[in-house]
Amino acid sequence: MEQSLLQICHIETPLGHAKISGNENGIVSVSIIDSQETLSESIPEALLDCVIQLKEYFNNTRKKFDLKLHPEGTTFQKKVWKQLEAIPFGKSISYLELSKQLGDIKAIRAAASANGKNPLWIIIPCHRVIGSNGSLTGYAGGLYRKQWLLNHESEYKQQSLF
Repeated sequence: MEQSLLQICHIETPLGHAKISGNENGIVSVSIIDSQETLSESIPEALLDCVIQLKEYFNNTRKKFDLKLHPEGTTFQKKVWKQLEAIPFGKSISYLELSKQLGDIKAIRAAASANGKNPLWIIIPCHRVIGSNGSLTGYAGGLYRKQWLLNHESEYKQQSLF
C-alpha cells in the first residue's frame, strides 16, 4: 500500500502559530511554532476536522478531541500517549502517577521523556502532567503555554493582576 504524502497547514491560536500535519491515515503532528509562518489560506480536507476541533477547544466549546490520530513513535511512547489521552479535561496528574498507571513506578523518567516527545500538542494533553509537588515542569512549548492551557481548562479561572 502506498503511503500518501503528508499535508500541512498553519493556523493561528491564542498561543501562537500551530503547524498541523497529517493525511487520510490521521493526524501525525500538531505543534506550536515560534516562527511566523504564513497562515494557510485553505485547509486540506484531511486536516479540516483537526482545525475545527482546535478552534472549538480554544473557544471553550470542546473538551475532548475526536480525531483519527497517527502519531509516529515507539511502542512505549504510544502507550504513554494513550495514557495521556485518558486524563480528563481540567484535571492533572503527576509524572509519578503516570508511571504508576503504566504499571512501572521505575519508568518515571522514561514516561517523562515520552511525554516530552508527544507529537500532538493539546490533542494528546501532555500539558496535564505536572511535578509531584504541583510544580510545572518541562514543556516543549514553554512553561507559560503550559500554565495558559491549565488555566484555560480550569473551572476556576485565574485573572492576571498585570
